[in-house]
Amino acid sequence: MKPPAFDYICARTVDEITATLQEHGSEARVLAGGQSLIAMLNMRLARPALLVDLMRVEPLAQIIEETDAITIPAAVRQSAAMAHPALKRDVPLLAAALPWVGHLQTRSRGTICGSVAHADPSAEIPLCLVALEGEVRLLARRKRRRVTAEAFFTGMMATDREDDELVEAVAYPKRRPGAGYAFIEVGRRHGDFAIVACAAVVDAERMRLAIAGVADRPTARDFPLLEGTALDDALNAFAWELRGSDDIHATARYRRELVRKLGRKVLLEAAGCRS
Repeated sequence: MKPPAFDYICARTVDEITATLQEHGSEARVLAGGQSLIAMLNMRLARPALLVDLMRVEPLAQIIEETDAITIPAAVRQSAAMAHPALKRDVPLLAAALPWVGHLQTRSRGTICGSVAHADPSAEIPLCLVALEGEVRLLARRKRRRVTAEAFFTGMMATDREDDELVEAVAYPKRRPGAGYAFIEVGRRHGDFAIVACAAVVDAERMRLAIAGVADRPTARDFPLLEGTALDDALNAFAWELRGSDDIHATARYRRELVRKLGRKVLLEAAGCRS
């Protein structure tokens, strides 16, 4: 299939991007890796009048190591994030999840921020952002704002981003002393979107479990340090709260069972690797 006709701008500066978004609003779409957007164009699920390509804007391609977070701007490809020397040390949850994202070929083109902006409810990158309580940094012509990951994702492929805003960067909090992290997912094939994906953070005070693939957005719950039947009961309640549905990939019942089983497994794994 071929996409509908559109105009194209290869932006060279951030100011050019924000000015274009201010002028064209909902008629413009930002093109980063294109691994989701191009497919949507070809299937006529998206019909923007203008694409704004940001991949030539050099400042958006450099990962920033902040005191408490690794900040990943809009033009950083998934493969570049995987290869960054600080990622496994500082954000081990994202490092564990990225090999499950698509395939080598798609990771070499797709971007971290593009996955967040696309907001597929089964995607691993937004899931890790929610699990780690990260934030999305949005930039418009005359304003800049920060939104927590949980507030940014508002529904099925829907976000809090306004039409004139660019997802400038996402910030993943760095590893906390005494915390353990783990990731696991089940899909039809490696590289497919997850049927259910689980990301866990466990420290001395709480267990945090985030789930993708069940609700219409990545969803997290905090629990006290639980064991045995108390943990099973909490996971069962969470599985029902997510209100999964049947589709061609799995039934809601199967997804609930995966939340129970994988949730327990990933929480115990995170608890076992606390440092």
